[in-house]
Amino acid sequence: MKLSEYIINDIKPLNSNSKISELQLLFNQLTYSHIPIKDENGAFLGTFFETDAHCFESDKPISEYLYSIEDFFVRNHTLWLDVLEAFAQNSANIMPVLDEKNNYLGYYELNDIISLFNESPFFFEAGGVLVVEKGINDYSFSEISQIVESNGGKLLGAFVSKIKNDVVQVTLKIGSTGLNEIIQTFRRYSYNIVSGHEEDSYIESLKDRSDYLNKYLNM
Repeated sequence: MKLSEYIINDIKPLNSNSKISELQLLFNQLTYSHIPIKDENGAFLGTFFETDAHCFESDKPISEYLYSIEDFFVRNHTLWLDVLEAFAQNSANIMPVLDEKNNYLGYYELNDIISLFNESPFFFEAGGVLVVEKGINDYSFSEISQIVESNGGKLLGAFVSKIKNDVVQVTLKIGSTGLNEIIQTFRRYSYNIVSGHEEDSYIESLKDRSDYLNKYLNM
């Protein structure tokens, strides 16, 4: 399914000529952290944060407080992982979507994007999880893939899970009945094995962290 199929249009952007009281009322009716704002010509201006809206005089127009508008959005072709990152960077649970001509198309909800993350093969496919680390200038994903596949494993997913003191940790999900040979090969290539877990225990931990992220951002 295309990510653009998750675009929602039930909440239209408020006009900048609308009063702050209208914005406050909308926030009281919804659970969104931000509300999109457009100008009198229909052009997208950005989003208003809920806390800011309740700090301003209700009888004033939104246009008097445009300095508080937050200018974040994604494109309708932005990949879901980049969309998830945009949510986290802006502490939002609603993400405006624009096309290449900056036309407002609608918005994504955080819960929908989180669900794509939880439904990815990284989580639900059977296999083992391995965390390896190496110097930031010494590792490569092509080498990591080669090590896994040369030992009969199938790489289902990989991401950089930590960077500290020029050392990178990479978390791998491997479709394999055993990790021992893969682990030994990583050691021969000077990778440090941080942890290697079979099947479900580490996956459940990652799911818990994903659920925590969802609760943290779902304001």
